[in-house]
Amino acid sequence: MSERRARSASDDRSGPGDTDGSGEAREPASPGGRKRSRDARKSLWRRALTPPSSSPPPRHTPPREAPPEAEPTEVVSVVQSALYRDGVRVSTPASLAETFRELREQPDGMAWIGLARPTAAELHSLAAEFDLHPLAVEDAMEAHQRPKLERYGETLFVVLSAARYLDAAEEVDFGELHVFVGPDFVITVRHGAAPDLSAVRRRMEGSPELLRLGPEAVLYAILDSVVDGYVPVVSGVQNDIDEIETEVFRGDPAVSRRIYELSREMVEFQRATRPLVGMLHSLMAGFAKYRTDEELQRYLRDVADHVTHTSERVDGFRQALTDILTVNATLVTQQQNAEMRALAEAGFEQNEEIKKISSWAAILFAPTLVGTIYGMNFSHMPELHWVLGYPFAIVLMAVVCTSLYIVFKRRDWL
Repeated sequence: MSERRARSASDDRSGPGDTDGSGEAREPASPGGRKRSRDARKSLWRRALTPPSSSPPPRHTPPREAPPEAEPTEVVSVVQSALYRDGVRVSTPASLAETFRELREQPDGMAWIGLARPTAAELHSLAAEFDLHPLAVEDAMEAHQRPKLERYGETLFVVLSAARYLDAAEEVDFGELHVFVGPDFVITVRHGAAPDLSAVRRRMEGSPELLRLGPEAVLYAILDSVVDGYVPVVSGVQNDIDEIETEVFRGDPAVSRRIYELSREMVEFQRATRPLVGMLHSLMAGFAKYRTDEELQRYLRDVADHVTHTSERVDGFRQALTDILTVNATLVTQQQNAEMRALAEAGFEQNEEIKKISSWAAILFAPTLVGTIYGMNFSHMPELHWVLGYPFAIVLMAVVCTSLYIVFKRRDWL
């Protein structure tokens, strides 16, 4: 970002014999040098994007008059495009073509272009105009990138993961933001509803002294907005965890699913915040290296402090959810054990009742059997005409019943 300004300043101070970092001679900067350099880089970019033709044109075809180069059509995904000079908006072009033209006419201006889910053709037009690296453009097209900070020449490519808390659904919604920061331009490519960069633009336009610091100040404001957006998410997640703790000890059967879903959101939240800590430290080192405004460096350090605090809170949330899940599993196991114990006790009581019923059935079966045998109407039966037959049958039934009662009593069946 400030590398171009620092390099230009050193070029103005150096003589023809000075050299750059590669050892090659470095010529003094000329007024038209930036335009010629940009035109040369754009031609290289167009050659890289245009595949070579496999078959040569016919030799006898008469030469045709080349049609005039078509101006880029208006990009429907452009949220807002504006040109600034000395921290003040000087124009609001209606299309990318007007933005490119006005930026060429104002060498001291800065373009800030906001895009939302652009197409490949739209990004290619920006890449050809501002010399964006093909790898960075490919990342911006595909999205689903992890937060990172890359430098391609004089252009910084920053990937951020924004977040917002949805109260109605009680969940965290994540969005992805790609930022290209060059010497005289800032391009934001947004995938998702978050963050709201219109508020960032209003804030910067309300602080001309900060916007005057250039693209680095815009990058700081975007980072600050993304990090500030984490605060309501942290509050919402803390409230969800408090509710989950209440549901766990209340024995809500649906709490396990809620813990799992919130744990997955915290994993994604960690992926958004943890790399941001290292990114901001690298960015602070770059600001110090290229002697960016000291006040802007203080602002960036404040953002880094907030990111560190948020990252620690998110780590704590994930550990708390892990502990809650363990406690919930323990409580569920205890509840299941209590239910199994209750079932076992009920089964034991049923067995005891069955034992009693079976014992009395066996006791009553013996006299029933004797009485049934001697109640048969046969003419020739032993002891049928015996005088002591009846007393003998009564005694026999009493002895059998008493014996069975004693046996079952000793076995605690009765």
